[in-house]
Formats: sequence, C-alpha cells, structure tokens
Amino acid sequence: MIHQYQLNGYNIVLDVNSGGVHVVDDITYEMIQMLTPPLRGACPKDVADRLSEKYTKQEIAEAYHDVYTLYENDILFSDDEYEQFSDMMVSSPVKAMCLHVAHDCNLRCSYCFASTGDFGEGRKLLDAETGKKAIDFLLVQSKDRRNLELDFFGGEPLMNFGVVKEIVAYARSKEKEYHKNFRFTITTNGMLLNDPVIDYINQEMSNVVLSIDGRKEVNDRVRVRCDGSGSYDSIVPKYQRLVEKRGQDQYYVRGTFTKYNLDFAKDVMHLHELGFDQVSVEPVVSDPKLPYALTEADLPRIFEEYETLARQLIEKRKKGEGFNFFHFMLDLDQGPCAIKRLRGCGCGNEYVAVTPDGDIYPCHQFVGMEEWKMGSVLDNTFDLKKKSYFAKANIYGKEGCKDCWAKFYCSGGCNANNLQYAGDVLRPHKLSCELEKKRLECAIMMKAAMADES
Repeated sequence: MIHQYQLNGYNIVLDVNSGGVHVVDDITYEMIQMLTPPLRGACPKDVADRLSEKYTKQEIAEAYHDVYTLYENDILFSDDEYEQFSDMMVSSPVKAMCLHVAHDCNLRCSYCFASTGDFGEGRKLLDAETGKKAIDFLLVQSKDRRNLELDFFGGEPLMNFGVVKEIVAYARSKEKEYHKNFRFTITTNGMLLNDPVIDYINQEMSNVVLSIDGRKEVNDRVRVRCDGSGSYDSIVPKYQRLVEKRGQDQYYVRGTFTKYNLDFAKDVMHLHELGFDQVSVEPVVSDPKLPYALTEADLPRIFEEYETLARQLIEKRKKGEGFNFFHFMLDLDQGPCAIKRLRGCGCGNEYVAVTPDGDIYPCHQFVGMEEWKMGSVLDNTFDLKKKSYFAKANIYGKEGCKDCWAKFYCSGGCNANNLQYAGDVLRPHKLSCELEKKRLECAIMMKAAMADES
C-alpha cells in the first residue's frame, strides 16, 4: 500500500507496510502513481508513454531504476506481513492503571468528558484502603512484568492529595517484595499547586500533565471555576514554577481546541512563549450538536491550521528555538512494536481504570458505562472475557482500518471514542481518523524538512 501527498513543496511517498518514507522528485512521484506491482526490470510501456509527454527517455529510465531498486529492497510496494498475526492476539498482563483518586473537581470546564469531574456518578473521593487494593490488583495482574505505570487522575487528583501520597508510599513499600518498579504520573488542573505539592510531584512523579487550554481568552472561556471565573491567571505562574524546579523534561502542558479556537496554532505558540517546551493541544471529541463541537465542516480549517503550525515549528527549529509538540512527535526509524501497531493503547487489556468505588473499567473514558465494567478491586473480580475482547481488537477487525494508510500509526483509534461517537469499539470515529491522518502528514513532512537542513 502506498500513500502519496504533496505538502510544503515536498513530494512524499509512504510505503505503508514497510514504513519507508521517500521524498522524491516530480517524475518519480508521478511514476509511482502510475505503477501497479509486481514490477519488472523495465518501465511498463504505457507508463513510459504517458511520462514521455513531459520527460526524456533517459529521465524516465533513471527514475524507474530508482523506483525498482526501492521495490527490490521491500521499501516500496511492500507486502503486508502483519495481517497473518492478527488472529494470534492474546491477553497480556496488566501493566498500567489510571487510578481515579477524585471524582470531583474545582473547575467546571464546559467540554469535560467526565461530566465536570464526577463521571455522572456523584462527587466522591477515593479512600486509601481502596487505593491500596488497586495497587494489590496491579501487583498480581501484572504477573511477570517488572515496570508498572500508574496515573493519578480525576476530576482533580490534588483534591485528594493526602491519599495520593499514601498510595505512593504503599506501592513503594511493595516494590522489592514483588520485584516491581512503579512509574507514577499525575494529571492536574493546577489550582491547588503550591511549593510543597510541586516538590512532592517533582520527586515522585515520572511525568506530570498540566492542563491549560492556551491563550487567556481561550482558556477562560471554557476552563472556569465553579463561580464561572477564569483559571488562567492562577495556574500559569504555578505551572511555570513547577517547570522551573523540574526542568524541561518529563512533563507536558496539555491544551484543547474546540470550534471556539480553530486558530489553535496561536495557543501552541503562546504556551511555548510562557516557557513550556513540552506542549500538546488536542481536539475536543464531543457530541456534534454542542456549540463548541468540532464537525467535519471544520476539517479544512483545521487542516490549514495544522499546516501553519508545522511550518512555524520548522522555522523555530531552524533557529535553534524548537520545542516538542506532542501530536507531531513521530519516530520513523524504530516506531512502536508490532503488537502496539496492531491494537494501540492496550485499553481493557494491558491498561485499566479504577474508580473511587473500586470498579474496574477498560480505560478512564469508559468509566460510568455500566455495561463495560470489568470487575472490582474490592472483591478481586476481573472479567477475562472482556479483557480478551480488547486484546483481540485490532486494525484488521476494525471497520475500514485494513485499507487505511494510517493504520499502523493510529492503530484503529481510541476505542472509547469509537464506541461513544461511532457506536462500536470496532468502528473508528471518522472525524478523529481525518485529524490523525493530517497530523501524520504534517509530522512526516517536518521530518523531510529537517533532513534537508542536516
């Protein structure tokens, strides 16, 4: 499978199955569009005839030689070697948990997928004993996996900070006994940050996600306190303080964009100007009937903005002022392992979420969907049939994924978004697909641009 596109002056050819990316001249780009494998040693006469209207025989012969060499090396028109393994996907030990320490929040963000923090289940906090049982569950269900990940999530987890610290201490006390290594992360809206909390986070949390939506007018339109006032002025200096103490590593500021800020490249740049070098500004996925919702009608404008952002980042890097934008970070040399390429994030299989009530769900976005509940850490129940279902959910069983050029990068998209907005875990959400493909095109183009500079 081949995907070809032109962006920012580059002719880009992606060989989907091998992952080979080729930046080519005009004749080669046009030739590849005309060719159908298997290829032979000489350019097909019909292709040569069509190209002869613009190019010489020597140019055609040289271009075909280059194309054929790539073909012979299995990095152009390569076969799909992955599908044969799609039916062999099996359940894996659990390695990561999203622990909901607070189903409550001190903000009332209008787009919040978690119903402003309580997930539709009423406001409550996790107690330490339930948290410890969640750790015990992870220690057992991780089996022989040594490295474990646990994300403290909400709502706003700092509303239950004492319990966070108690759970971390408990987990650390079990590491040697179980031969495990815990990697903790926390996601916060920043309202309760102060120096002691910042120091603890920087000591114990391997990563921290700092929620802010960008420019003051953008953030304060949707990311508001309970009284309706904005949060920007309170959280920005706290985030700057945390990063100043932590250094430019193992954190990111996470924003969102909605229909209200389709010029989100300005928000990305604004966050960098505030001193943050790890930035994510992501699309809100929501009911298309909501006033802030992104719809397919917005796609051309969003695509234009991603291209604008990509060009701005290229210029920044050329000047030695580059920073990381999460959605444009792409490894074309190694990439994810084969299993991750086929089934993605591990939702419901390698990764689970646990609520303040001890209920287990496939991930944080499934919480509250009673039919997808997988068990409880309080009685050690765990639905292995559901776990197996998610283990087997991969790009060769998801509608339309098999024939999509982006399949090995998005791995079939977010299972929760698929379910909520397309009606089925195995039916990818079309809007999300289109956004992902555009981000990938921009990210690959940026690699080509920076290679030009080296």
